[in-house]
Amino acid sequence: MIAATQQLETYLESFTTFAKHATGHNLPWLRKLREDAFARFCETGFPTTRDEDWRFTNVSPIVQTPFHLAQAATLPKTELEKWRIEGIAHQFVFVNGRFAGALSSGKLPAGVEVASLAAKIASDPAALEQHLGRYLNIQRDAFCALNTAFAEDGAYIRIRKGAVLEEPIYLLFLSTDDQKAMMNHPRNLIVAEENSQLAVIEDYVSTGAAAGALFSNTVTELVAADHAVVTHCMVEREHVKAFNISTLRIQQGRSANVSSHSLLLGGGLVRNNVHPVLAGEGADCLINGLYLGTGQQHLDNYMMVEHASPHCGSRQFYNGILDDHSHGVFHGRIVVHKDAQKTDAKQTNRNLLLCDDAQIDTKPQLEIYADDVKCTHGATIGQIEESALFYLRSRGIDEVTARKLLLAAFASECLDRMEPQSLRSYAEALLNQALLQLAHPHPASSGKKSDEGSRGRNWKEIG
Repeated sequence: MIAATQQLETYLESFTTFAKHATGHNLPWLRKLREDAFARFCETGFPTTRDEDWRFTNVSPIVQTPFHLAQAATLPKTELEKWRIEGIAHQFVFVNGRFAGALSSGKLPAGVEVASLAAKIASDPAALEQHLGRYLNIQRDAFCALNTAFAEDGAYIRIRKGAVLEEPIYLLFLSTDDQKAMMNHPRNLIVAEENSQLAVIEDYVSTGAAAGALFSNTVTELVAADHAVVTHCMVEREHVKAFNISTLRIQQGRSANVSSHSLLLGGGLVRNNVHPVLAGEGADCLINGLYLGTGQQHLDNYMMVEHASPHCGSRQFYNGILDDHSHGVFHGRIVVHKDAQKTDAKQTNRNLLLCDDAQIDTKPQLEIYADDVKCTHGATIGQIEESALFYLRSRGIDEVTARKLLLAAFASECLDRMEPQSLRSYAEALLNQALLQLAHPHPASSGKKSDEGSRGRNWKEIG
């Protein structure tokens, strides 16, 4: 309790300094938004495992670390070559949570606006006021409140009515090495107007070795108006000393179609929140994700899909591959409100445990308050199929290659759902490197098989 109080005082000191000089500190509505959010954070403090939504994730390493706001930094442009993606419309780069214009590039067609949030606050705050902070629930989530309190920079994307952008916009968030524990709170706002079409990739990367602890607490508010089609992808591959808490809050209008993809490869403690609200009749949402854990990684996926209007559909597909002492979490909630008749919702979580020390906690959950719906949920937990591995080995394929083929087949279920092609190709390249590491047999796997494995039972059904 004393440690938590001390850390709140550290955040209070940082916020007091930030509030005096932050972009837009003279705007009454923005100042109130920040102050109310920080007051809420101070009131609730960080969540604990006694909170049902955080039952499987202990954030005490974040609470006990004295983080300070990251300072502006620069990188040579040649440093970006290793993160270049083919087939993108625009690359927007942030270093330590701040926009780096010199590192950004690309041309956009008429009807598509991309700017840093800080620049938009300074030049056209009225365009932000109707959306920024309007949909996010800071009462429920302390990390969202903390992000809102320190909201200053990030990406602002707006695509006009009827505009179509064929290739994705790439948002690259780089964190530099620092001996001190540092934090940043990127805030992104994406607005897709009626009948528009857009794809966005958010990529979180650490540069160099892991010198000090990093706390990246990001929020993206995505507004999809009537009949808009939006694809969003979040990639997390920071170093093992990184704590990454991300929230994607989606507001969907009538017949809006949104696809959310997540690829979790890095970080020490990662929490991936995805919260779509299908507010318009006939809206459709796909939530698709893949998480790969090794070492001591903790990867937590919290999904809450709210069906608020009739004739809406949602699909959740999350696959996890866990090795060593890694810990995966999937907590998926489908909430069907009283007026959301004719809802069609499905939720599936599948997991591979590559050794006895890996752990998964999975909790599919339905809350239905309507009486004319079709909702299903379930989860599976298992190991690599020994008979399939034996078959490949008997064909002259070495063990590492055979394991990699089986893991790739399991992961491809998620990759095949990714569109456009440039996004899928990028995800496949990243995944190929990670799967090669996981394909090497764990030392424990060469020992005696468990009784359950010897009987050929490899999957456990839940739900």
